[in-house]
Amino acid sequence: MSQSSSANVQTETQPAQREKSIAELKQIAAQVRRDIVRMVHAVNSGHPGGSLGCTDLLVALYFRIMKHNPDFSMEGHDEDLFFLSNGHISPVFYSVLARSGYFPVSELSTFRKLNSRLQGHPATEEGLPGVRIASGSLGQGLSVAVGAAQAKKLNKDNRTVYVLMGDGELNEGQVWEAALYAPHRKVDNLVAIVDRNGQQIDGSTKEIMNLGSLRAKFEAFGWRVLETDGNDLEKLIATLEEARQLLGQDQPIMVLMDTQMGAGVDFMMGSHKWHGVAPNDEQLEKALQQLLVEEASDY
Repeated sequence: MSQSSSANVQTETQPAQREKSIAELKQIAAQVRRDIVRMVHAVNSGHPGGSLGCTDLLVALYFRIMKHNPDFSMEGHDEDLFFLSNGHISPVFYSVLARSGYFPVSELSTFRKLNSRLQGHPATEEGLPGVRIASGSLGQGLSVAVGAAQAKKLNKDNRTVYVLMGDGELNEGQVWEAALYAPHRKVDNLVAIVDRNGQQIDGSTKEIMNLGSLRAKFEAFGWRVLETDGNDLEKLIATLEEARQLLGQDQPIMVLMDTQMGAGVDFMMGSHKWHGVAPNDEQLEKALQQLLVEEASDY
């Protein structure tokens, strides 16, 4: 897709723009998944599993739920903000940013290459529109999101802050410090989301560090907790809209989102082995055949 045509795939930032249907969102999600497998294949590196699993969430946020502006400003005044804490799933983040107009879709072809703005983990020094924090050192995103949400309150900015974390990331102690702080300070303009796919780089979360009942834990800390299917766009959007309705009631919102690692590509689904492994040529073609898009606009 050229830069001019990529501008036609816009967010719901513009009030006059028609809201995209579920069918249209599914087509965007399929295109994003095509981008992901092509990006990691091209450089034989990257993290396709979690990226594919979280595709529906980022498509829902950027094309339906959030108010945001591709004419990027770091402050994001009067915009909803999104922070990617598990920065290793950068392929899905980059694809969604490009497809929603932040930078040319053609730039996706530079992923993980020398002098690219699209590093393996998002970095602010590259000046890539849409990226507000360097992430990938796991455990920090929730703290950043809490701070951004408090800043919005101080600035009398009524928009919402969203943050995505991986379930394996919850092994980090800093997450739980922020999880204690947010309800104590009544940070009620914050929606945190956990990608609960049950997998991390070395195996299942149950084997590496059993998380137990995340719902019980976060509720005990004072969060309002919702649960949803992160690979069912209808259910996911309904949950995100419910979360939005619950804001402003002295509690932060936690969405526990069940996904399949590698969702959309059958031979990747459910296995931690695809956490950080790129498909070979044959596997790429097989994946692309499963991710058919009307008038596919690959970069």
